[in-house]
Amino acid sequence: MTDPKHTAENVPLPGGDFRLFTTRLAYQLMMSCGLLENPVTGGTSPNPDNARMLLDDLRMLAEKTRGNLEEDEQQQLSKVLSDLTPVVDKLAGGESPAAPD
Repeated sequence: MTDPKHTAENVPLPGGDFRLFTTRLAYQLMMSCGLLENPVTGGTSPNPDNARMLLDDLRMLAEKTRGNLEEDEQQQLSKVLSDLTPVVDKLAGGESPAAPD
């Protein structure tokens, strides 16, 4: 008997990992800033309102989890916020955001 071929339909999606969760939010935020190509549309299209909402969600997450994260989780969340806050601020101000260093 042969092993079933792994396809997107039969591979379970990962979940329950804080760093993966914040990474997914960060990718959505980068797409909303127009920094990453949207895999569905194949293009980049900044959406300042969505970017601000996602940044606010990440800030709320940082506030609500303060003191309860492992050091690497806290560092990752802090890095995402420090890198993407100025990008969202530029976008909100009508500027074309540049990718963080």
